[in-house]
Amino acid sequence: MKTLIVYDSRLGSVQKMARLIARGVESVDGCDALIRCVPEVSSQAPQRQQTDTGDLLVELSDLEACDALILGSPTRFGNMSASMKFFLDSTSSLWMSGALSGKPAAVFTSSSSMHGGQESTLLSMLNPLLHHGMLICGLPFTEHALSKTTTGGTPYGASHVSGSSNNKPISDDEKALCIALGKRIAGFGLALKG
Repeated sequence: MKTLIVYDSRLGSVQKMARLIARGVESVDGCDALIRCVPEVSSQAPQRQQTDTGDLLVELSDLEACDALILGSPTRFGNMSASMKFFLDSTSSLWMSGALSGKPAAVFTSSSSMHGGQESTLLSMLNPLLHHGMLICGLPFTEHALSKTTTGGTPYGASHVSGSSNNKPISDDEKALCIALGKRIAGFGLALKG
């Protein structure tokens, strides 16, 4: 069972979260995580290449081939980044074919401040996934870190508060919620695959 984790990260926090979520996915027997990043918005068509993050750029065929999808973006004024939106806007052919319909999906984000719009960002990323017919999974309050966190974490998806200078490390609660999100999606993916 393959879970695709697609992210955009300018300062590295979302990329670190993607790696933690991948750990959660791969802690489930029979599940593999594939990490990809979105290209920066550009007037030229991006080439599939390894970026300075070490991750390949995502292609539509990666989405078609996955069994589950997890998207991550920095918070930009309470919304996903332009690069993530640009990528999602390019998925019309997958919508028309129904390639993502019935697959589990989740989202995650990082913002510089506690009230930087994390929840609205997560909700903005869920809208296209709902249009694709994906099965949305969040984090339930049975995840104890969600009830006690004083940093990031929401029922809509994992989140991190990075600080105005991107100087706050991912807290233990944020780590636990990233890993839990990966495990949760992997478990649902296995169950749906039968």
